[in-house]
Amino acid sequence: MAQKGILAGLPWWVKWIAIPVLVCVVFGSLIVSVLGFVIDVLFKALLLVALVGGLVFVVKKFTGSSSSKGGDW
Repeated sequence: MAQKGILAGLPWWVKWIAIPVLVCVVFGSLIVSVLGFVIDVLFKALLLVALVGGLVFVVKKFTGSSSSKGGDW
C-alpha cells in the first residue's frame, strides 16, 4: 500500500519505463547470470534424460535380442 502512495503522483512513463530500466541497469548482470544458470541446468537435465533414454534403449535392444537366443551375460 505504501508503494501506491509513493508512485501515485508520478506519470505513467516513470512507472512503466524509467523504473524497469533502472532495475535492469542495477540488477542486469544478476538477472543475466541467474537466467544463464537456469538455462544451463535445464539443458543438462534434458541431456541427462536423452542419455539415460538412449542407454535404456540400447540395453533393452541388446538384452532382448540375446535373451531370445538363450544367451546370458
